[in-house]
Amino acid sequence: MTSLFPLSLAEILLVIITLTGLGCIISGRLRPDLAALLVLIALGVTRVISSQEAFSGFSNSAVITIIGLSVITAALEQTGAVRWVAHHLAGLSGKSETRMIALFMIAGALLSLVMNNIAAGAVLLPAAVQVARQAQIPASKILMPLSFGTLLGGMATLFTTANIILSGNLIAQGQRGLTMADFLVSGGPMVITGLLYMLFIGRKLLPTRETTGLTAVGAGAVDLRSLYQLDQRLWEVRLPPDAQIVGNTLAEANISALTGTTVLAIWRGHTAIFHPTPTEQLRGEDILLVLGREDRVTQLEQFGCIIGRNSTPGHRLNLPIELAEVIVGPRASFTGQTLQQLRFRTKFGLTVVSLWREGRSYRTNVGTIPLAAGDALLITGPLDRIQQLAEEPGFIVLHTQPAEQLVGRQAVIAGVITLVVLLAATTGWIATGEAMLAGAAALIISGCITMDDAYRAIEWRVITMIAGLLPIGIALTETGLGAKIGTLLTSKLVVYGPMALLTGLFLTTVLMTQLVGGQVTPLIIGPIAISAALNAHVNPQAIAVAVAIGCSTAFLTPIAHPVNSLMMGPGNYRFGDFLRVGLGLTVMCLLTLLIVMPTVWNLSSITP
Repeated sequence: MTSLFPLSLAEILLVIITLTGLGCIISGRLRPDLAALLVLIALGVTRVISSQEAFSGFSNSAVITIIGLSVITAALEQTGAVRWVAHHLAGLSGKSETRMIALFMIAGALLSLVMNNIAAGAVLLPAAVQVARQAQIPASKILMPLSFGTLLGGMATLFTTANIILSGNLIAQGQRGLTMADFLVSGGPMVITGLLYMLFIGRKLLPTRETTGLTAVGAGAVDLRSLYQLDQRLWEVRLPPDAQIVGNTLAEANISALTGTTVLAIWRGHTAIFHPTPTEQLRGEDILLVLGREDRVTQLEQFGCIIGRNSTPGHRLNLPIELAEVIVGPRASFTGQTLQQLRFRTKFGLTVVSLWREGRSYRTNVGTIPLAAGDALLITGPLDRIQQLAEEPGFIVLHTQPAEQLVGRQAVIAGVITLVVLLAATTGWIATGEAMLAGAAALIISGCITMDDAYRAIEWRVITMIAGLLPIGIALTETGLGAKIGTLLTSKLVVYGPMALLTGLFLTTVLMTQLVGGQVTPLIIGPIAISAALNAHVNPQAIAVAVAIGCSTAFLTPIAHPVNSLMMGPGNYRFGDFLRVGLGLTVMCLLTLLIVMPTVWNLSSITP
């Protein structure tokens, strides 16, 4: 009977280091990039692999490809090429829910062929929410299909992180790397069956739930006060001339920090100051429009303030200011920081009224809550400031696009360069990593993106995590542990045929993806799966494609992929919604895989 034991000292150390690193990532005790660096250091210090091999991840072609792809994606966004696509999608969507689902799933899948899945979801999100509101269809009916569409599209292209890593794993073990054609013939049918499932079955399982907020700045069709539960939290507070805070600026009065409330506007005689800055000086007889709980607002009485205007009650049911909703992006650099730490009001000239997270609206002490990916912020401020915020990395502002979205010269140049790069990489004329870097350089030289913006576009946390965990694959190969695990899998599954091995590895990958995500999973499963395929004399390219597709089958939990997390707030989804809708889609992907793989691949063939 085949067994993993006995293990050598190097293999035991590798198991301990790998499990400890994964445990830190899954539990959230350490940031994934920090955990990956510690894994890298531990592998080198313990001499499981050499120091040169430990640091080789930073020069790996997969990492170089991802860096280049990040810059290309950012250039397509900045030049407006993708916004042009999103704008025209809004015009094609019509009023039909089925048509909207089909349109945004197809658009998400197509954009994912050439750009990062998360970026594809982010640029289509505002358009999807906008057209859903215009058609009076809950955004919860559109956003999950959009997310799933981008994931399905990632199965049909080489330019997805997991797919790039699996191709690199093959090359590292002396096998032919994967091409765009490999994924198109294998993942293309997944897109079709996934779309059909969502249109005829999944659509009926989607929740019917109002979104958290609005789709357009100043849009009157959406009752934001009700959606964010503001009605009983708005108060008028009068400042008598002898109030303690008279003469202080808003920053000096420190009302937000002391009481957990927010000053939204100031009435001064016949003048209304709707967006007071922190430097605004308070005067006697000013009337403050304050947002907060009654027990917090009444704390202002200790400073000599009077709740209510003259002898009238304190509540004010009208909100004479514009509101907009902003989503915190999945990889925003400021996640974990509070609005106070970001100096949000001072830096952007905008006020956060409320925060929506996991179906709940927070309206008190909003400035002290650490921000998380997918949070929806209800903000108020001048329209030009809101538009400026939309240009800031990490913030996704839900607002209408201009009536006419024209394609500028830079957008055309960016589109042409991207097509040339994809053609060169797909045909094998240039190595994929070199093609991506060349494309990034061409975009910088042509002025489509600046060098500084290119650096900012690269997701260094993801790069560090991948580079730090890639040496695990080297260690699995060099210590022989990957071959041992592969032999064990072979002895248990290959007796039932190559498809049994492929199915077992696919299901293992899918389950692991739900826990640690599709970027970590291929780094662990990839080397083992390829070793198993080689031991069983099964086509390693076919196995690698199946594992890569499993990494994109992230439909069961919102944490399985950042694009799912991105849709949580705007769609007002709950954790179980993804399991209910995604389980059937996962089964459909498995069934499609069982039909497609033996049809398009010679599973018994090994191509060195």
